[in-house]
Amino acid sequence: MATPVERLVRGYLDHLTVERGASVHTVAAYRRDLARYTAFLAARGIDDPAAVTDADVSAFLAAVQAPRDGSAPLSVSSATRALVAVRSLHAFAAAEGLTPTDPAAVVRPPRAGRALPKALDLAGVQALLDTPDTTTPMGLRDAALLELLYGTGARVSEVLDLDVDDLAGLVADPDAGVRLFGKGRKERLVPVGSYARRAVEAWLVRGRPSFAQASSRPSPALLLNSRGQRLSRQSAYNVLRKAGEAAHLPVEVSPHTLRHSFATHLLDGGADVRVVQELLGHASVTTTQIYTLVTVEHLREVFLAVHPRAR
Repeated sequence: MATPVERLVRGYLDHLTVERGASVHTVAAYRRDLARYTAFLAARGIDDPAAVTDADVSAFLAAVQAPRDGSAPLSVSSATRALVAVRSLHAFAAAEGLTPTDPAAVVRPPRAGRALPKALDLAGVQALLDTPDTTTPMGLRDAALLELLYGTGARVSEVLDLDVDDLAGLVADPDAGVRLFGKGRKERLVPVGSYARRAVEAWLVRGRPSFAQASSRPSPALLLNSRGQRLSRQSAYNVLRKAGEAAHLPVEVSPHTLRHSFATHLLDGGADVRVVQELLGHASVTTTQIYTLVTVEHLREVFLAVHPRAR
C-alpha cells in the first residue's frame, strides 16, 4: 500500500506530465528529488503530507547538503533544484486542497558563494593577443576582435554590434573613443587604446575588403565572417577558445574573460572603482566591486608567496 505522501508524489508527477506538459527529463529529475524527499520523511516517521512542517522541509534541505549516512552532499545548485521540487509538490497539494497549508513556502533555497571572475594575468593576455596570424585576413579580424574586447572591456555583443561607421570618429580623432550600447540600450563612450586602434585599422585596410566581397549584399558590420556577414556570437566564442588553446592558457577563455581581465588590470593599476564602473557600463557600483575582491585576493597571494613572515 502506498502512503499518502507517495500517492501525492505520483499525482503531482502525473500533473507535471499531463497538465503542465513537462519534458521527460524534467519529470525524471523531479521524480529523483521527490523520492529522496519521501525517504527522508519516512525516516522521520511522516507518511501524511498534512503532517509536514516547515521545520521538516528545512531539515531535508540541511540533510541533502550535509548527509550523515556517508553519501555525497549535494551542491548548492542541486540542493536548490531538490528544494524547488519539494516546494512545487507542497504548493500543488495546497492548491488542490489536499493539505491545509503549504509548509515549504517559507523555506528559502541555499545561497551560492560568490564566484569571483576569472581574469588572466598580463602575461596570459599578451600570449592570447599574440596568437592571431596577422598575415592573413582571418588573423587580422581575430586580432581586431581580441584587442577590442580587452582594450575596451566591452561585452562581446557590444563589439559585434559595431558598424564600420561607428569607428569613423577614431580615424579623425584618436581620442574620440567609441560609443557602445549596453543592456537596455544604455549608451556610453569608451576610450580605445592605440593597440586596439592599430588592429582595427589593419583589419579595415588589409582584411575586411576580402571578406566583404564574398557577399552580394554588403554588411555595415565592423567584424565579418568569411561569407561577408556580421560575425556571430558563437563564432566570436570559437575565436577566443582557439586562441586560448593556441596560447596554452590553463583556463578556458571566453570573451567575458577579457572583460574581467580589463577590469581587474585597471583596478590593479590604481583606477577608481567608479571609473571602471562607467567603462564597463554597470548600472550599480556594487556589480563592479566584485573585481576588487579579485585584486585583494591577488595581493594576498603575493604577500603569502614573498613575505618572509607571512607563514
